[in-house]
Amino acid sequence: MRRLSRSLRHAARGIFFTLQNERNFQVEVVAAGVVLLLMAWLPLSRTEDFFLIIAMMAVLSLELVNTAVERIMDILKPRVHPYARVVKDVMAGAVFVASLGALLLGVLIFSPHFF
Repeated sequence: MRRLSRSLRHAARGIFFTLQNERNFQVEVVAAGVVLLLMAWLPLSRTEDFFLIIAMMAVLSLELVNTAVERIMDILKPRVHPYARVVKDVMAGAVFVASLGALLLGVLIFSPHFF
């Protein structure tokens, strides 16, 4: 039980670090909060709820991974390998693709309730 508690503390510390230091993560958390409020307010099906939750968690998880990779790449300074920029750009691209997918999913699910 002590190991689980310690693991949860480390995970929370990583999430809070990212929340305090990464503007994109802050925006994504606010967006996830808005989605959760809309999910509670609108009569969505369980399937729609499921897909929205998966999309939110994918974006937030990828942003956490992106932050970790960026910090690893920053350790390589001052001698940054040319591929360090590529790695950072690829991770940013992964977050962008997931965010775009989540946005499209949200539009598909929420638009019939508003239009």
